[in-house]
Amino acid sequence: MTSASLYAAGQGPRFRALLPHPQADADIVAAYAYPDGLTRPWLRANMVSSADGGAWGPSGRTVDLSSPPDRAVMSVLRGQADVVLAGAATARIEGYRPVRPRELWGDLREGRTETPPLAVVTRTLDVHPDVLKGAPPQSRTIVITTESAPADRRREAAQTADVVVAGREWVRPEAALDALAERGLYRVLTEGGPHLLAEFAAAGLLDELCLTLSPRLLGPASARIVAGDAPSHTRDLHMEGLLESEGSLFIRYTRP
Repeated sequence: MTSASLYAAGQGPRFRALLPHPQADADIVAAYAYPDGLTRPWLRANMVSSADGGAWGPSGRTVDLSSPPDRAVMSVLRGQADVVLAGAATARIEGYRPVRPRELWGDLREGRTETPPLAVVTRTLDVHPDVLKGAPPQSRTIVITTESAPADRRREAAQTADVVVAGREWVRPEAALDALAERGLYRVLTEGGPHLLAEFAAAGLLDELCLTLSPRLLGPASARIVAGDAPSHTRDLHMEGLLESEGSLFIRYTRP
């Protein structure tokens, strides 16, 4: 295709832009474009939440909150990214595997590898074997781990994946992004989970939050999109855009 992607040509769910400029049929490729001329990592998070703030439903997975428009946005975000970053727990719970090419991406990945590599943050290297072995050679999985990780697991992972040490006992967020930047991976898409997002946000490294607000109520026991032992922090955000499709809202925030 000569257009940015088949999504831009009107395939898939239709989106209505509410902000910054109302538009009846929005182009989600353009709506989620990265800034031009990046010279440092740009960390974008893609998360989904219920209307009352829950991060996942009864199954313990985000699929309870997802929808065809949400999956379309996720696909576009992956197509635009240089690397997809996820915590090991999220990778296990959500059944992550290396990213596969999508025909709907069109020429979104022109000049880059066919798929973005998957980068998994893990202190213990407790990762499904298919995550390490199933990636295409040009997009080998990147394992970001610690000096304290079991040496035998590190050696085994290094046979089929790129192993990066980014801290002694804990993965340091800054070191993780630096390691990706050294590989020329500046457009970083993290899909969580809540612990990983909290750590990057607390470190002041989150540039953008793409939040799907699902029209569901989950009740007061549901987890939030940030969790864990990260230092308490507050951040002001600027709303860059707001889309709607099939009852879900798609909010794009950046830090001022």
